[in-house]
Amino acid sequence: MAFNTTNSAAVIEQEVYSRFIVENLHDGLLPDSFSRNVADFGSGERLNIPVIGSATVQDVEEEVPMTYNAIDTGRVYLNITDYVGDAWSVSDILRQDGYMVESLMSERAKEGTRALQEHFETRFFEAANAGQTNGQGNDINGFDHRVEATGTSNLATLDHFRQMKLAFDKAKVPQGGRVCFVDPVVEATLNALFTMTAPTAGSTYNFNFEGLVQNGFERDHRFVRSIFGWDIWTTNYLPRGDFSAGTGVTDAVANVFMCIGSDSTKPVMRAWRMPPKTENRRNFELKRDEYDIRARFGLGVQRTDTLGVLITSASNY
Repeated sequence: MAFNTTNSAAVIEQEVYSRFIVENLHDGLLPDSFSRNVADFGSGERLNIPVIGSATVQDVEEEVPMTYNAIDTGRVYLNITDYVGDAWSVSDILRQDGYMVESLMSERAKEGTRALQEHFETRFFEAANAGQTNGQGNDINGFDHRVEATGTSNLATLDHFRQMKLAFDKAKVPQGGRVCFVDPVVEATLNALFTMTAPTAGSTYNFNFEGLVQNGFERDHRFVRSIFGWDIWTTNYLPRGDFSAGTGVTDAVANVFMCIGSDSTKPVMRAWRMPPKTENRRNFELKRDEYDIRARFGLGVQRTDTLGVLITSASNY
């Protein structure tokens, strides 16, 4: 008797599953070097940090007492604000009957960690944007550090980067370590302003990020170019909404400028009360293994003179 697919269907596997697991696609994430680590915030919910103001030089005359000025001080605050996590489980029946369960669980654990990382980066840029007063120019030494694109379709222009450079220069911000994070929509706008044959004045492709780029960041956060001293990178985690520096832009994205040359110049500070940690336990009643990952942290702005925000359209390019 001849056997074929017609009379031997019972011995043919009806479904075959690949041993390759399709992973979710992710963007690169910011390294820790972009914010100041407040290591002395080990307890409590709010940290008060004193800030010393500027001193003023006075004219001195012989045998005339000098004026003893009070010490100008202020405070900035850092709160533990975020307590987030992820949890999942696998039952005994699934382990008995399932296919590649251990591999799937391993990938599930990585997904949970990645979700926390994305949440942290989103909150990082939200904290930076919240460090300024919406609706105002947030001028320092007479020059605005919050600028909105008010032209046609609220598009970014080269003049915005020149304007932000001048604002940082007048605020006496160091030249080294100046970086800018823009939405991919803004990158598309900038790409239309340059030709492939010759760089535009003030624009270069030379970027070393002052030695602060880590391999993972450099690989995943795509470098656009350097314009007027700004090393420009893309990210999908910038704040979106209705923002203003005076006039107002709806459906906008807040592109963030900062100086990260040292801990004293970084505008954003962070404190990890509980870094991401994965735990597992056995639930004997439900006959399953349970896993969870949790983290607790806070973000705040320690200085605004090294921080800038450019408000542009989140969809027009």
